[in-house]
Amino acid sequence: MNMKMNKLFLILMLGTLGVTAFGQPSKPNAEFEEKIFDFGEIKEDKGKVTHTFNFKNTGEQPLIVHNVRASCGCTSPDWTRQPVQPGKSGYVKVTFDPRNRPGNFNKSIIVYTNGEASTIVLRITGKVLPREKTIEDIYPRAIGPVRLKTAHLSFTRIAPEEVKTEELEMINTSDSPVKIEFERVPEHLKIRMEPETLEPDQKGKIVATYDAEVKDDWGFVVDQVYLKMNGESNHRNRLSVSATIEEDYSKWSEEQMANAPVIEIDDRVFDFGEIKQGEKVSHAFIVTNKGKSNLILRKIRASCGCTAIQPDKTVISPGESTKIVAQFNSRGMSGRQNKSVTVYSNDPKRSTLLLRLSGTVVR
Repeated sequence: MNMKMNKLFLILMLGTLGVTAFGQPSKPNAEFEEKIFDFGEIKEDKGKVTHTFNFKNTGEQPLIVHNVRASCGCTSPDWTRQPVQPGKSGYVKVTFDPRNRPGNFNKSIIVYTNGEASTIVLRITGKVLPREKTIEDIYPRAIGPVRLKTAHLSFTRIAPEEVKTEELEMINTSDSPVKIEFERVPEHLKIRMEPETLEPDQKGKIVATYDAEVKDDWGFVVDQVYLKMNGESNHRNRLSVSATIEEDYSKWSEEQMANAPVIEIDDRVFDFGEIKQGEKVSHAFIVTNKGKSNLILRKIRASCGCTAIQPDKTVISPGESTKIVAQFNSRGMSGRQNKSVTVYSNDPKRSTLLLRLSGTVVR
């Protein structure tokens, strides 16, 4: 009798579970009409374009779109914020800005939901036809009555004994001729205008020649040159001229590299910990030459708020050491501070070495 009762109980339990399982409503589901949309060819100067991806909740529970994220900032998504009831519809709207993005594009939009598929990927594609460039686009930097491609003339890398020439284009956008001369030109720089006078709408170029041996410096260096327009000086008409002066070791032989100096510094990062405001603190970096020829410390430059004291000797024999003392003045500062000291040497593998100092200034 007990066996029959147990079987009956088991059958009743299985029946109940089956009813519960079959009776549970299915999860929400966002079924999109399309997941990829091609805008085709769009013009950059026509502005933003928009497409709406429509979906229907084919599940039996309310669908919630938690978030929508685009693959880049050029796509701005919007979507149905309220729960979408079973059988009802919602949307994900995507806006693409073609400005400054000529060429083909393929962007993804990820939709996060509480549905059967927790993440759904949508995609927009197309091709942006570039707008015709204006004078302002080609020559974006205005200096007085002329426009330049940039107000920064860069010589990039230059060897310490090298003489290098660079050019910079400009155009006269005014209604009158403009005669251009240059003021406060440093000795290591020769600079001229071709032609010297620009007629209205005429293009010309600045031709500059840099003599690194005359500059007699190392690392990244910047000079300011001023443009004189039709005999008038203006401190705003300024052109920056930069160069990174360092030796070119690319043609050195294996023997030269094997016999080169090798710079080694005991600890390139030092933390002062807490520093009272107004207090001056210092740290000595130990520099050792681990190479086979003399190590030359050519230049030591500290960042703002930090001072590097010139070492006792700048020529270090193999196996010898010296100190670079860095001082930090906390006056007028507060909170976490990070400073640096740059060391320029004749080590062919590490001709530029960065030392870091940090600390927290407290009152």
